[in-house]
Amino acid sequence: DLYQKVFVFPQESQTTHVQVTAKLEQPLNNFTVCLRSYTDLTRPYSLFSYATKKQSNEILLFKTKPGQYELAVGNKPLFFTVPVTLGESEHVCVSWESSTGIVGFWFNGKPWPRKGLQRGYTVGVPASIVLGQDQDSFEGSFDAKQSFVGEISSVYMWDTEISTSEVMSAMEDTPYQTPIFGWRNFPYKIVGEVYLKP
Repeated sequence: DLYQKVFVFPQESQTTHVQVTAKLEQPLNNFTVCLRSYTDLTRPYSLFSYATKKQSNEILLFKTKPGQYELAVGNKPLFFTVPVTLGESEHVCVSWESSTGIVGFWFNGKPWPRKGLQRGYTVGVPASIVLGQDQDSFEGSFDAKQSFVGEISSVYMWDTEISTSEVMSAMEDTPYQTPIFGWRNFPYKIVGEVYLKP
């Protein structure tokens, strides 16, 4: 249980990351990913990277620049413009539904206008899931210039979509729905210099 703890990524690195060791058995026709990040980086960086052997950007949550998030599903990107915040943590959730391709995006608990991406696609397994780096191949090929520096916490993934009220509960680390993995029961392995801190 990582309640009230954060992963601290102290410096730019080509190797440092957190590997999520959850085993996903079934391909995904829906998913939601939520996490909180705190950083003063202005260059691009990766928050959440889900790769398969066939597709390195199966799911990618990436901050391209201050005020812009990118979600990629099956290597197709979608962009969301958000307020530029300084000195505050940012909580984001993204959800995707294969049957319609509809993507939901929440910034600090507030829903953004929905968009569409990859209708009919299926997210593959087995997956390598990494925090703080962008996998350009399965479990590797990291670029230090896309590495995360700062703090990440409250990471959740579901194999369903979730509602705004559930986004709010995930922000408080008290989700209603049982996630595939989540902060209260988080399977992970630290690679390199990442610290778990209160």
